[in-house]
Amino acid sequence: MTPRQTALTPGSRAPKPRSGGTPDNPLAAELTRSLGPRKVLSNLSERRNYRYDAIQFGETPLAVVLPESTADVVTAVRAARAAGVPVVGRGAASGLSGGAAPAVPGLVISFTRMTRLEVFPERREARAQAGVVTLAVTEAVRPFGLMYPPDPASLRTSTIGGNLAENAGGPLCFKYGVTGDSVTGLQFVDAEGEVHELTRDAYDLAGLLVGSEGTLGLMTEASLRLAPPPRYTRTLRASFPEVGGCAEAVSRAIAAGAVPAKLEFMDGACVNAVEDYLALGLPRDAGAVLLVDTDGDDLATVEEELALVEASCREAGGTVRRAATGTEAAALWQARRSVSPALGRIRPQRMNEDIVVPRSALPQVVREIRALGDASGLPVVQFGHIGDGNLHPNILFDPRRESPEAVHALAHAIALVAIRHGGVLSGEHGIGSMKRPFMREAVDPVTLGALRDVKRALDPAGLLNPGKVLPDEEGDPHAHP
Repeated sequence: MTPRQTALTPGSRAPKPRSGGTPDNPLAAELTRSLGPRKVLSNLSERRNYRYDAIQFGETPLAVVLPESTADVVTAVRAARAAGVPVVGRGAASGLSGGAAPAVPGLVISFTRMTRLEVFPERREARAQAGVVTLAVTEAVRPFGLMYPPDPASLRTSTIGGNLAENAGGPLCFKYGVTGDSVTGLQFVDAEGEVHELTRDAYDLAGLLVGSEGTLGLMTEASLRLAPPPRYTRTLRASFPEVGGCAEAVSRAIAAGAVPAKLEFMDGACVNAVEDYLALGLPRDAGAVLLVDTDGDDLATVEEELALVEASCREAGGTVRRAATGTEAAALWQARRSVSPALGRIRPQRMNEDIVVPRSALPQVVREIRALGDASGLPVVQFGHIGDGNLHPNILFDPRRESPEAVHALAHAIALVAIRHGGVLSGEHGIGSMKRPFMREAVDPVTLGALRDVKRALDPAGLLNPGKVLPDEEGDPHAHP
């Protein structure tokens, strides 16, 4: 399915509302009866607002539930199960793979009212409901001298539930890990409407659910590990004539033993987009820019690590500038966090890839992607968490002028580059529906069979976020049309 296209399901349409605004279907009536009208959206104009995420439109849901507690989620899931209706969980809809866009008409459970957040500084832990905005955790724990390490670029809007569903990362992921690395426990509602409390032991079912994109269960609460922030941080910016040199510098630095807190890159197109947007003083003539933070509690070690990175950048042909002040460092990281809105000024839509490749393959991969973009005639920019090999090639396009089929073909070609070099399709944005067609090439048939067995065990009726992640099995009665 191409980006920003409605997921068409032949013969299946959302019901027309009555004149009073209540959809003529028993599911909406049952949900309104059991949860009350305040927690149920049934008017067509309201339901239409819940058919998309940040990358793709899907089907208009039959009803939307706004739960305020896990008990509300249980009620909604049981009602949908009784009606044989699919269920899609939704946070802030900032996802970039179509994961929250319903593939078929069904029930959307939007967690934005589940915002309880508790901090337990004595055990360096927080407990957050699914609708808590990521930044709210960071701000809540700061007065206790603690930090929540996962920091996705969308942290001002994305929710903990969405971060869990996609196993979101961020610039700090190289040193501090992705969302799943900070989860100590989970509460989730299964496909039958039963509530489970999980810890990270035995079979680690919590670890299985994190990153499952709502296809195995609905995560309603999480216990999150906190950490004391480092005492010292140092920042540098390195500029390179071409993007491959930037990747070579990263490989050299890590091979030398450096473990920076942040290793982020932007190619020349990204740099110029941000400069057009904010005029932060980035080098417009650079083929790529690398942004680096080293941190720790021992200043000598922090400086030594930064020196290792600096030397690696110079050896790879880079020009290095250290941030002299905290304000200068903050401006550099503002540039990185502003990539998405800056790109939106170039084309109205984009397909955001999220491949991960071995660090040893980084120079070759970024060069191959650059060549693919040049050959396609479509604007392609690259940025991402290059320290752990997580690249975000973005294809920018205007559907009024450029073919969605050509965009999708280019995305497929980029995915094949990752696979060919021993990489995977997603690091933190998920497979969703956007990369679902590529899964047969990325995962061998035996492994796909094992994944389908897990899906059937936890969701035997196939009602949890259908049409996502796994390609359909021929003859599967629950297959998405």
